[in-house]
Amino acid sequence: MSTTVTERLCVIGLRIRLSRSAAGLSLRRLETAIGNRVTAQAISKYERDEAVPGSAVLIALANALGVTVDYLVGEQEMALEGIEFRRRAITSKREEAQVGAKVLGMLERYLAVEELLGLPSVEWDKPREAPFPAVSVVEADRGARALRAHWHLGIAPVVDLVHVLEDRGVKVLATELSGIDGLVAHVGRASGHPVPVVVVNSDACRERQRFAIARELGHLVLSPTRKVAAEEATNRFAGAFLMPAEALWAEVGKRRSSVGLGELFGLKPVFGVSVQALASRCRDLGIFGAALHKRLSQEFGRRGWHTPLEEPLSHRDGERPQRFERLCLRALAEGAVSETKAAELLNVSVRELNRRMDGPRDA
Repeated sequence: MSTTVTERLCVIGLRIRLSRSAAGLSLRRLETAIGNRVTAQAISKYERDEAVPGSAVLIALANALGVTVDYLVGEQEMALEGIEFRRRAITSKREEAQVGAKVLGMLERYLAVEELLGLPSVEWDKPREAPFPAVSVVEADRGARALRAHWHLGIAPVVDLVHVLEDRGVKVLATELSGIDGLVAHVGRASGHPVPVVVVNSDACRERQRFAIARELGHLVLSPTRKVAAEEATNRFAGAFLMPAEALWAEVGKRRSSVGLGELFGLKPVFGVSVQALASRCRDLGIFGAALHKRLSQEFGRRGWHTPLEEPLSHRDGERPQRFERLCLRALAEGAVSETKAAELLNVSVRELNRRMDGPRDA
């Protein structure tokens, strides 16, 4: 399902409402969280721009909502022009607003640090022919090949998928998404072109994240017809983008009547996907027949490998987007922001910020 958020981030009232949605708080719960300094009715008036909170109430609201006063009084103008919520997880308008507000808040911080460093946002490098029509799932394969060719990726597996997308103007964000692997959105700005954004579940394993990111990329470049479900087309696109046919043929061959699990697990780190995704892609290409694919699926179920995380050799540490954090650390090192501001941008404590400045997380 998709939604359009047309509100503009240019007044205190809207920022309070979006922050409250992102925090999952009702007006009553926010009233309690600020120590009953003002009533829920008063907060509602702030959100409707019928009243303006005083400095003490503004500080209390910022603390309760986990944002800064600077954010609440900021003036950056952004609008969520289109967000595609996938699968069954988004079940209410409240959840929809919460996820949308979280995406806007994260992206605003991202664009803010680019502006502080004087860096222009990379324009979305979309092929001229996109969106590619997907009148069949096979067309999704063609779309993946066309995008790889446009980006000069050849047929080799993509090692750092996040870097590839961000280098071509797609912002990639990672956050907790209850029950959702990923989503895609376009965010409009007062100046400049809309920014395509892919959001991936930070709690998912690396293999699941990579497939979700590639699938959301499919949403950006495919235009499925009524004959082809978007879910089916984007799944096929993800498999084709991460596992090009030529690369799989070279590794597996063009026709197989049997295959060992050891061989599949040997390919898992090569393509950075689950063995279930590998088996499905081989079925799509006709490398595995229906009978072999069924036997493999039954074996995966017998061993309890119902999700990529349950498989052996899955990476619990996902393919974490790093550019935003790297820019924040650069801004701090160059004196473009204070420690407090850098910590706010990264949504971490100053202590954690200093630890990240000192070295890698696993050091």
